[in-house]
Formats: sequence, C-alpha cells, structure tokens
Amino acid sequence: MSTYAFPGPALGARIREAPADFQVEEVLPFGPDGAGQHIWLAVRKTGLNTHEVARRLARLAGVRERDVGYAGMKDRHAVTTQTFTLDLAGRPEPDWSALEDGQLQLLQVARHSRKLRRGALTGNRFALRLRALQGDPAVLAERLDLIRAHGFPNYFGEQRFGLAGGNLDRAAALLAGRFRPRDRHLAGIYLSAARAALFNAVLAARVEAGTWNQVLSGELVMLAGSRSLFPARPEELMDLQARAAALDLHPTGPLCGRGGLQPQGEAADAERAALARWRGPEPLAASGLDWAAALDAQGLEADRRPLRALAGELTWAAAEDGGWLRFTLPAGSYATSLLDALLQSGQPLPAD
Repeated sequence: MSTYAFPGPALGARIREAPADFQVEEVLPFGPDGAGQHIWLAVRKTGLNTHEVARRLARLAGVRERDVGYAGMKDRHAVTTQTFTLDLAGRPEPDWSALEDGQLQLLQVARHSRKLRRGALTGNRFALRLRALQGDPAVLAERLDLIRAHGFPNYFGEQRFGLAGGNLDRAAALLAGRFRPRDRHLAGIYLSAARAALFNAVLAARVEAGTWNQVLSGELVMLAGSRSLFPARPEELMDLQARAAALDLHPTGPLCGRGGLQPQGEAADAERAALARWRGPEPLAASGLDWAAALDAQGLEADRRPLRALAGELTWAAAEDGGWLRFTLPAGSYATSLLDALLQSGQPLPAD
C-alpha cells in the first residue's frame, strides 16, 4: 500500500532549480529587547548553511562559535532569512557591514539581553517555486484543499538522513558499538536520524492504515500549537476524535528512547507492529539491529512528535511555467514532506 495520505495521480514539477526557488523566513515569537551584551543580527543568506554563517559571525566578532546563538538550522540550497545572537561580553562591536557579500545580506542589528536558543522559533514561512508543472490542475487544487482540511503526514524530511542516507549508516554503526564519533554534535545528528527513521516507519504504517489523522484507543495526543500531551481514554475517544477532525489535537508517534509516556491499547499495538517490521534500509536491515532497544540503551530520553502537521496560509499562485506555493509550518515540520503529500512524485521516504 502507498504511504501517501491522499491517493490519486502523481503530479510532476521541477523544484530548486535556483536558490531563489526555495525561500524560507524564520518566524520568532519575540524580537530584540534593545539592551544587553548580546547582538541580535537578522540576515538573509544564499548558498550558506547555518553553521557557515555562525562561523563567519564568530570570526568577525572575535568570539567562540559556541557564543553564537540561533533558533534552528536552515538549508544551504535556498534563500533564507534567519536571526543570530552573539555574546560580545564587553567587546567592541565590529563593522557588521563587512559580512555582506553576494551570499549574505544584513537586515537588522540590535541589542538583546540573552542568547537565542535552539528551538526558540515559532515556525517558518515558505515560498516555493514549482516549475514545469505536469498533471491535472484540478488534482492540484483538490489536494491543496485536502491538506488545508486535514493537514499532512508529519514525516521527517530526507535531509535529516544525510546524503544518500549516510547518517543512518553511521547511526547503525554507532548503535551497534562499532563507531563513536569524537564530536558529540555529530553523534547527536546520527542518533536523531535513527529516531527520525523509526518515527517515519510508525507514521507510514498509520498512513497505510488510514489512521494517521485519527485518534486510536490508548493514543497519546498532543494539543495543536503546544507540547501538551495526554492519553486518549476509551470513555473520551469520541470527543477526542471530533477534536482531531477539527484540527484541535493530533495523534503522536515515538521519538524512541528511555522512559517517558507510552501509548496503550490499540495505539501501542500499532506502534509495536510498525517498529517490529522495520529493520532499517538495505543493507543495514541484514544486521538484525534492534534500533529501538539500541536507542534506549543510549540513555536518550523518549519523546513524542505529532503524526500530523498543519500548513497555515496555504496558497497557490499559477505562473506561466508552474507557480508559487506559499505556506507557514510549525517548527520541526518539513516543507519537503508537504511537497511529497501534494505531488506524490518524490523519492521514497526512509520509512518505506
């Protein structure tokens, strides 16, 4: 069975032919407060990833890279607007205009009282150019309506798994005890890739069963727009189903690790079956590695992630050779996963 939520014919389009075809604007819940030892820098970058910009900022200001704060990672192959903070701690301000070149444009400089932390963003605003669109425009319109009404499967995007899935190769070696990176940051990336792959496996099974946007008995549900998590008790199931249909809450899947709240009943059975079936992409599947147990042994704290994501302000503007797709997504959700649900013509997800 397909792991696409909205069955029907695939649509074709070319994306990312140029960085300007994929535009991302970070949305933060606050702005600079105007005072303090940190500098707030909003920039627009092209062809640079977040780490590369952080290194440039640290080098210009004469601070350590760890003194540079940012709320989330942004892709290199795009035009992205992102905010950074630097802890100057009494140092004189450099000439920030020295940063500007064909890849980096300075948008705002202000004072701020604290470091910008990972995860502090509300979400991201996207503008994507789809070129040479192939397929029935009525199918595109219908699928956009379905995504507005029901959301879309909240898969981790393929970029989480590295080039040709290389992060999963390294994760398997790490979990099997054959490899330990010296850099703790890299170890975190590989373990996150493993957790993302298991989540995608559970979500793909729920999409196949047609329950990715429904509340099962024993489900752990999350309130929309928050991290509030609670179990679906049998006597509340009808009410929770109605709230899920109204997009007020979402079923969740596992970010595997140790401890934490666990689903019960029907939801737990579905999760266990999906995890038991998944052994990793070939040739890793032949190793017989129990990924979930290995992640537990790493001491990672278990968490939950919504199976469904909602796209805000979703619009389509046709152009001569395709059009522009515009929308907002909450932090942690992937524009490529929305595109996959819309077009149904991408590469198989790691969960397949």
